[in-house]
Amino acid sequence: MFRLSEYMHQIKEPTPVRTRRGSGPVKPVVIWNLTRRCNLRCRHCYTVSADVDFPGELTREQAMETLEDLGRFRIPALILSGGEPLDRRDLFEIAARARQLVRMLALSTNGTKLHGDAADRVAEIGFDYVGISIDGIGKTNDWFRGVDGAFSDALRGVRECKARGIKVGLRFTLTEGNHTSLADILKLCDDEGVDKFYLSHLVYAGRGDKNRGEDAEHKRSRWAMDLLLDRAWQGVDGGRPLDIVTGNNDADAVYFLNWVETRFGAETAAHIRAHLAAWGGNSSGLGVANIDTLGNVHPDTYWSDYTIGSVKSAPFSELWTGDDPMLAQLRTRPRPLKGRCGACAFKTECGGNTRIRALQVTGDPWAEDPACYLSDSEIGIDGVDYERLTVTPFRGKRHDPAHRFA
Repeated sequence: MFRLSEYMHQIKEPTPVRTRRGSGPVKPVVIWNLTRRCNLRCRHCYTVSADVDFPGELTREQAMETLEDLGRFRIPALILSGGEPLDRRDLFEIAARARQLVRMLALSTNGTKLHGDAADRVAEIGFDYVGISIDGIGKTNDWFRGVDGAFSDALRGVRECKARGIKVGLRFTLTEGNHTSLADILKLCDDEGVDKFYLSHLVYAGRGDKNRGEDAEHKRSRWAMDLLLDRAWQGVDGGRPLDIVTGNNDADAVYFLNWVETRFGAETAAHIRAHLAAWGGNSSGLGVANIDTLGNVHPDTYWSDYTIGSVKSAPFSELWTGDDPMLAQLRTRPRPLKGRCGACAFKTECGGNTRIRALQVTGDPWAEDPACYLSDSEIGIDGVDYERLTVTPFRGKRHDPAHRFA
């Protein structure tokens, strides 16, 4: 996740670069898919959820045992997701215990059921943040989400959260079919007093893989970033607060860095670059982890075809600190990247971007990310023969096919 507004603040109020303290593996933010059941049918759903019960999901006892382990491991944040997490009957029992164990607790929901008693419980438990996914205004959202009325129901969820003093954000996945809605979504954030906006670039996983033809063209990604840069700067310099972050395309950090240098000069850009290098870009397998509905642990939420192990047979903390070969490579800096990503002058700041897209397109997780929208000159490889950095099929351990999402 690229925290655009946070780095924008470094332009006006620069602070020393923070360095990591301590030894051992980074404790990750854990995104936990509690259930695949969901009342919507989103075209880009990475878990291929549906409004049915799926076999093999963690029992209450298994979920609570996992939660205790996460607490002992001292993860910094836990995001409860789905499917639609409100469709899991014991969600609030899990959340209440999680609130006692983790510093930051968030809920990722489609918002359509977040009203009345459910909204009261979210407020009572004390979630730090609720992210509600919207893919356009009105019928545009309903088409993407596969259910008429999904937009109005989600907007009600936003308002119910605000009425209870819950920090709420909107999450928007950019595709070729909805990019024209971005300005309207940002206006909606302002009109409704939304605290945070998250732009997600499409990842080729689940139905998102089947719909990869809808991925926004590179020029659309650049246009979207220009819009976000302008709005984020207004938040920092113009008194219009809105916390803006982006995800699933770490090239955003380099695009921002070029924007800084153009407008504020080399010295400011050098300061920003030092902060970006300390962040390190893509953190799959390092600063972020995923537990899916079956208890399988993945490097991030989109790597459903690669499993480190299962919390049904070993604690998450043990799996995360073990000797998994893919985790070892993901944690290597620089990563063993190929093609444009391997030649890029900003590997330290970007981290190689989103590896699952490279894997889906080429069969090799270390190939260049096809969604990088920066030119050769922008990433410092003009005249570099990066084609010699060949792409070869990946031969590593794969997810047990019996456990793959249908």
